[in-house]
Parts: sequence; C-alpha cells; structure tokens
Amino acid sequence: MLLKTEADTAQLARTLAGLARAGDAILLSGPLGAGKSVFARAFLRSFCVAPDMEVPSPTYTLVQAYDGPMTTAYHFDLWRLGSVEELDELGWDDACEGVMLVEWPERLEDMTPPNALHMTFTVGADGSRQVTLAGWPERLPPQLVMPPEQTA
Repeated sequence: MLLKTEADTAQLARTLAGLARAGDAILLSGPLGAGKSVFARAFLRSFCVAPDMEVPSPTYTLVQAYDGPMTTAYHFDLWRLGSVEELDELGWDDACEGVMLVEWPERLEDMTPPNALHMTFTVGADGSRQVTLAGWPERLPPQLVMPPEQTA
C-alpha cells in the first residue's frame, strides 16, 4: 500500500487503532525514516482517544505505556535492546495483556507474538513510502490485505 503523505500514514494508523484489542501486537519493521514512528504516534493518539497526547519516542527508555479506554497500549522501540532477556525487565509479560506496538521486532527472536500484525515499511528510490501488512486476516478490511501474489 502506497503512503503518499504523513496524513496517509496517520489514516492507516487510525484505521488499525479502531481494530486493535487487548492481547494484540503490531510489529513495525523497516529502515530509519520509513514512517514507523509517524504510524506509532498516530495509532497511540487514536487508540487512547487523545489527539493532542504527547508521544515521545521510546528510543532511550525502550518502552512507553499509555492508558487507553479499553486497555493499556505499550510502545516498544527495541533498537537499543541489548538482549532478548531484557524484555522481562521492561514488563513484556504485562504488555502482552494490552496492545503492543513494537519497532525493530527483529530483536524479539523467539519472543515474537504468534498472532501479530506484521507491518513492513519501505522507502523507494524516489522517496515514496510503502507498507505491507501480514496477519489479522479476519479483521483487516479487504483494501488493506495484499493479494498473495504480491507478497512474494
């Protein structure tokens, strides 16, 4: 799916925030500058029904928690994670009960939640941004699901 503007990224985030429920994990993969943080901020503001909420990057804290009306949302940035064992110290088990956004999920190793929504952000040579989604087949609107022949 082509994300022409930050507004497109924010709209996708709002759509997915409306579908998220306790126990969900959304894994955000892609290079720096691909739109993961823009997506995360818009998702959290929508999920928490707080359009002006401050959403700092958890790059140094590794995790930030936000009270939502249904459950707590956790935003993990695992770029600086030393080892998967550190997840216990970050409250990973508690976070699994809420909604999790995880940037740099490749660092989760065998801790990757089994029914996560995988989002892969890419940046084209022309600067265009794209995202592919995999997972949540029973919940995603048809326009967000990549046909199988396009995901290979």
